[in-house]
Amino acid sequence: MNSQVLAVSCDPIFSKQAWGKSLGGIYYPLVADFWPHGDTAKKYGVFNEKLGRSDRAIFIVDQQGTIRWIKLYEPGILPDNTELLAELKKLA
Repeated sequence: MNSQVLAVSCDPIFSKQAWGKSLGGIYYPLVADFWPHGDTAKKYGVFNEKLGRSDRAIFIVDQQGTIRWIKLYEPGILPDNTELLAELKKLA
């Protein structure tokens, strides 16, 4: 669908790599928003100052860099891939 998945968190890259390895491998880029701590999450409006980390969210960004879709998730709730694919199809 001409798209790219990225995982971004405020954890250092070594923590993200260990997490990916513990899951048997992750086949998409793991990006650390570690320093300045949470700077990217703050720019996207999902940094939780109280917890010192980003909230869980998915963003769909078009090829021009415009955010076209956002959804926040509570801890333990997994994204619905059918919903995500439907949103991506809207951009095709």
